[in-house]
Amino acid sequence: MFDVQRVEIEWGGRPLVLETGKIARQADGAVLATYGETTVLATVVAAKAPKPGVDFFPLTVNYQEKTFAAGKIPGGFFKREGRPSEKETLTSRLIDRPIRPLFPEGFRCETQVVTTVLSHDLENDPDIVALVAASAALTISGVPFMGPVGGARVGLIDGEFVLNPLLEQNESSKLDLVVAGTQDAVLMVESEAQELSEETMLGAVMFGHRGFQPVIDAIIQLAEKSAKEPREFAPADLSAIETEMLGIAEAELREAYKNTVKQERYAAVDAVKAKVLAHFFPEGEEPRFDKEKIGAVFKELQAKIVRWNILDTGSRIDGRDLKTVRPIVSEVGVLPRTHGSAVFTRGETQALVVATLGTGDDEQFIDALEGTYKETFLLHYNFPPYSVGETGRMGSPGRREIGHGKLAWRAVRPVLPNHHEFPYTLRVVSEITESNGSSSMATVCGSSLSLMDAGVPLKRPVAGIAMGLILEGDRYAVLSDILGDEDHLGDMDFKVAGTSEGVTSLQMDIKIAGITEEIMKVALDQAKGGREHILGEMAKALTSARPSLGEHAPRIEVIQIPTDKIREVIGSGGKVIREIVEKTGAKIDISDDGTVKVASSDGKAITAALNWIKGIAAEPEVGAIYQGTVVKAVDFGAFVNFFGAKDGLVHISQLSSQRVAKTQDVVKEGDKVWVKLLGFDERGKVRLSMKVVDQATGEEIKEKTEAAGE
Repeated sequence: MFDVQRVEIEWGGRPLVLETGKIARQADGAVLATYGETTVLATVVAAKAPKPGVDFFPLTVNYQEKTFAAGKIPGGFFKREGRPSEKETLTSRLIDRPIRPLFPEGFRCETQVVTTVLSHDLENDPDIVALVAASAALTISGVPFMGPVGGARVGLIDGEFVLNPLLEQNESSKLDLVVAGTQDAVLMVESEAQELSEETMLGAVMFGHRGFQPVIDAIIQLAEKSAKEPREFAPADLSAIETEMLGIAEAELREAYKNTVKQERYAAVDAVKAKVLAHFFPEGEEPRFDKEKIGAVFKELQAKIVRWNILDTGSRIDGRDLKTVRPIVSEVGVLPRTHGSAVFTRGETQALVVATLGTGDDEQFIDALEGTYKETFLLHYNFPPYSVGETGRMGSPGRREIGHGKLAWRAVRPVLPNHHEFPYTLRVVSEITESNGSSSMATVCGSSLSLMDAGVPLKRPVAGIAMGLILEGDRYAVLSDILGDEDHLGDMDFKVAGTSEGVTSLQMDIKIAGITEEIMKVALDQAKGGREHILGEMAKALTSARPSLGEHAPRIEVIQIPTDKIREVIGSGGKVIREIVEKTGAKIDISDDGTVKVASSDGKAITAALNWIKGIAAEPEVGAIYQGTVVKAVDFGAFVNFFGAKDGLVHISQLSSQRVAKTQDVVKEGDKVWVKLLGFDERGKVRLSMKVVDQATGEEIKEKTEAAGE
């Protein structure tokens, strides 16, 4: 019934198994990949005919995690998986980016890749397994795919590169890098680093590229056993249309791309396009070509003219040379009530970035396959349509917004202070108010400035720059600080973020069949110079964190109490802690280890709450003197509340140095008194001695005051 084909290799110290022929047999391609005990099913289905009316490749990649994979039941009311998590969205993009360039130009059949995590061993991250499974499924599907693709994660532990580190090893790694590519070249890089050098980053990329070669060989072995016959696909020959279009539009299109102002340039290009359409679709005549072909050729012609100009003259669309960064203006403290704010403008790209400091109540709970954990640093990126002068749908963030936000998050996180030293929940929001190239890197710069404006003690400021590539045969040009048009019409989007000390994040996407180590080295070196220039421009606004928090930011004080006192501070049903919060106005967060965080923008509220908590949790010291209140006077003495909720007995013999006949002769309920802790009786009850403040001599008050440390 089943024609199962299987390939197994040893990879990174664990077995990797690729299997097909048993699960999801009606898909064009289906592969079950198991690494350790993490299993992912990848399926591929491609429509048999092109999707009408589209001038792009309609590829969709979906990565989904099933909670049963880790032996869990979903939280929430419905108890089933809902909308994609951030991890699922980011992994979908991670798979899409290296496989998309390997489909032939002109392929328009709708294609869907679905990867599903079926088992998770809590050791091997499923994202790499999903990438490998998707590549294998595409390779055997018969769909025109110029793969296979391999992928690997690279860590840096104790100065050594580690291939596919386990999840627990990642915690001690200075690098978390994912690289994907073919046998010959690198296609995609995604990383977070602890201020590493460009040489180290390049070494990690090439280490990963070498590391996944056995996976590519294994996929080829599986394809030799089980691949379907490749579909016939021949891209349409549009050379005649291109030649005719060049004759009527080349000169005007070259002139249009000399316009350095984005909106004016777009208007000029639109005018040329209108002329082209009028030529190929004259009124009253039968058209010789369909509009999709004319549109595709015009887009290709745009790319060629931009690329020819750059390679032939070294001059770019806006007149810059290859290395110059656009003019930069950095501003901080632009909003009066926020905790920290900045506007970062680079050419026609602008980000308004706001930092907010919160408390433990603001931490985000992340429900992952590996377990639930709290996130204390949030970075959200928004790209409204007005930023490019257009109208559009406003709603929840899409894949692009989530991806760009995560890239900036990775770039900034390595320079944040340790949470135990700066116990705030940090949220940064980047509103892109103008866009013409690399708004994600503007977000990195603006985030760094807004956090420093809020008083967050970053290790160093962070800046980012986007690099581009034009590659024609043996000729290539690496472009610093690319424009939007150079991104769309070029061959590479290479983003590097870091400090003066090193790289904190690297992301690379290639739109062709891959690039070489030589080109990557040139891009990294050129990016370093650009990053240093941007850091210098940012320093004109702010060089380090402000010495104190903003006026409206909360203050947090941290104390440690014995764990056996946590219950007393919280009280039955939370009664005590609610009372403290209500009466002081402070926010209180208590951890299981006895760490207590008290937060408020009012210093008096913090002091009051801390004193209250200390009074409950601390233990009085024998021989120490405390101020208290008489709560009850009886024949044999007085009961005094002297240490938060602590009560003790002052025996009548200890009320005064003189003999006392009746307690009420010395004190009554409500009197403020000084008491000295003598010790505890055989039943553990507190024994006190006392001098009454109101009846004592001035000398005695002075003595008690000095003894109490007042």
